[in-house]
Amino acid sequence: MPIAPIITFKAGQCEVDDGSSRPLKVKPQPQPGYLYLYSEDDLIHFCWRKRDQSLDEPELDLVMVPTDGSFVPYEHNANSEPTAKTNGRIFVLKFASSSQRYLFWMQSKPQSRDGDPSWFSPRDRKIGDIVNRLLQGEEVNVTSELASVRNVDDRDDDDDETMEDVEGTRGQHAHRGSGSGGAGPDATGGDVREEGEESREGGADGARAASSSAPDAAAAVRNFLESLRGQQGLSGGHQQQSDVPYPHLNHLLPTAITVPVIDSAAPEYIDSLLSFLPPSVIVLANGTAAAEESQGEPSADAIEAAKASLSFDDKRSLLKRVLRSPQLNQALGVLTMALRDGGLPLVADALGISVENGGYMQGSGMPLGGGQAVKVFVDGVRKTVQERRQ
Repeated sequence: MPIAPIITFKAGQCEVDDGSSRPLKVKPQPQPGYLYLYSEDDLIHFCWRKRDQSLDEPELDLVMVPTDGSFVPYEHNANSEPTAKTNGRIFVLKFASSSQRYLFWMQSKPQSRDGDPSWFSPRDRKIGDIVNRLLQGEEVNVTSELASVRNVDDRDDDDDETMEDVEGTRGQHAHRGSGSGGAGPDATGGDVREEGEESREGGADGARAASSSAPDAAAAVRNFLESLRGQQGLSGGHQQQSDVPYPHLNHLLPTAITVPVIDSAAPEYIDSLLSFLPPSVIVLANGTAAAEESQGEPSADAIEAAKASLSFDDKRSLLKRVLRSPQLNQALGVLTMALRDGGLPLVADALGISVENGGYMQGSGMPLGGGQAVKVFVDGVRKTVQERRQ
């Protein structure tokens, strides 16, 4: 099925420094690119690709759960702590389900009358607002929204090459993609203690987006949840009971805990963990031409051959890359939101996990929700493991 972006605009990725200096600096990467959003199975995909790549070849493809993500401008004078001023327009993608952050810079000509490269024009803000509203699950008429805003001076909206036209995929998403913004390729941000530092914490040991080491981690969870679609209980609105505060799954599994476990694990335990990875991840880790050219699900023989070709250190390295990948972090966030929105009974049943009262409220056919559902799920996992060991 061809991809039909809802909105596309020029933007580049940013990288946070290694933490050796204070304040932390954000360095926009010079690679020209596009940010674009499209809808698939009622979920928004937030993507970034190089300008010379096709729509179906994004380096970053995040499947967004409605209301989990927000897309906001980074403004130095809006922070509670004093910060250095940026010399570019930077937007931050944040998540309610994790502390992970992605930073992007607008790559077209700034619109400030006085030449201030960090000034957000009305059109810049409108683009950010459209993206943020789409992430909340709203229907947005992109063409109408962009047509309603004008910059305050008489400069052209975009001094870059003409943006390709893109069509909306459904309903109010019809639009004509365009964009504006900009900072030079050597631009650096100010103090990003709220954005950059948390990005490194959420990314786990500095893991970056668009890693090919675990391409199917998020997809595996997404496909599992899609298999439950349409069944009673996975639809939200089931949180009538009093909620309890409880961490999200990705907060319970930080790499500060999980990676040392891999470092000290016995070969038998490493092999058992590998069996839970998507087969394509193991085959890709083998690095053979046949694996790269394979378009379908790898055969059992290919999987076993890939495992046999990996040394113990290779297997351990693969598992650590998966644990550090932003895809796994996002997948845990997606699973958390599914549990919080009433999916506990179905998820527990599908995974063979015994949970209290089947995941329902006492004396009711209403599924548990919120933090209470996550807590019952974690307790059920612990109890099920203990029972199987006995």
